[in-house]
Amino acid sequence: MREKARYGCGCGCGERATIWTHWTAHDSRLARDFGTKRFGSEGYAVEELVAELGAAFLCADLNLTLEPREDHAAYIANWLDVLTADNRAIFAAASHAQRAADFITACSRPPSSSS
Repeated sequence: MREKARYGCGCGCGERATIWTHWTAHDSRLARDFGTKRFGSEGYAVEELVAELGAAFLCADLNLTLEPREDHAAYIANWLDVLTADNRAIFAAASHAQRAADFITACSRPPSSSS
């Protein structure tokens, strides 16, 4: 029921897509590391921005609606600090997010059989 209240479709797809995007950061996948992972830090803010953009990209590809959550305000404040400090940060974050979305999409495809 919690997911239904947070996401219009009730499937929790936005939260799952965010988690999947975080999953791609592991060294065995895309090895994405922005430094410290403490809430409020720059590295944490950048990773969260990448995860939210990745979720948006995945939901757009799947024609799902990603709806805002109450806790987005706290994250957005941190993103603004990063985006204000570096006017190219959005491009770097979007690039990482697209790589993550592509990785997840590739993982979801069944293996091709060679004839």
